[in-house]
Amino acid sequence: MAFNLFRNKGDKREWDVKSLREALLRFIKEALQKIEGGEGGHIKELLLYVAADQDDKHIYEGAVYVHDKEKFRNEIQRIADDYALDLPSDWTIEVIFSDDLPAEAARIPNTDAAFLMHTRRQVQHNAASAVAYIRILSGEAEQDEYVIKATDDKINIGRDKKAVTDNGSYRLNKLVFPANSDDESNRFISRQHAHIEWNKDAECFMIFADEGGVPPRNKTKIHIAANGKMIKLNSTQIGHPMNEGDQVILGESAVFLFSTKTEG
Repeated sequence: MAFNLFRNKGDKREWDVKSLREALLRFIKEALQKIEGGEGGHIKELLLYVAADQDDKHIYEGAVYVHDKEKFRNEIQRIADDYALDLPSDWTIEVIFSDDLPAEAARIPNTDAAFLMHTRRQVQHNAASAVAYIRILSGEAEQDEYVIKATDDKINIGRDKKAVTDNGSYRLNKLVFPANSDDESNRFISRQHAHIEWNKDAECFMIFADEGGVPPRNKTKIHIAANGKMIKLNSTQIGHPMNEGDQVILGESAVFLFSTKTEG
């Protein structure tokens, strides 16, 4: 098949959606074909980075089916099937639009894109080193910011550092909102309000309401940054995955921000 990779307009090379998609898929195919000895079965994650300017961004979005992400995955799966590339059934592809291309990713010639593959072991290693930041927006906590890690034990959230549970044991809170604070928001936080823990299967931090953080005692709500919706945690058994920019409301008005990015 002949690939019309780009057309020239003045001194600038401009892609059309179809030829750009072909170039991206061809590079991915060639990268996968370099994996020898059945190692394709260990691939877990494919990452395609795009650092196009605003004039070209829509072309890249069309090339990777940004509004129907499964279609781009299906294109890669078709290539894997055609060339007997033994990818596992649960492999993933993520397209990341950013200002810069990461140095460790392989540049795709004549494009503003780069490609990176991770094996299952690499993904697990990266996940194990995951770090996030809890920033207090409303209410008074012992710290303005808390750093949490995937390797941490369950991270309890509540009023005061130590609380007696229903069975008489002691619960130690890490995200502490002191009861003696003058901030009214602290009054509506339970001693056993919620907790955050790392989910190895989902590879993300999850928040759960505890006994004191579900009705009728109190409330735990999450303002979802991605779509602006608000959800309520009404069960201690069902957690919610935390994503960049999500805001968690404890009680009436204490709020913290979840982020994986450092400030600055």
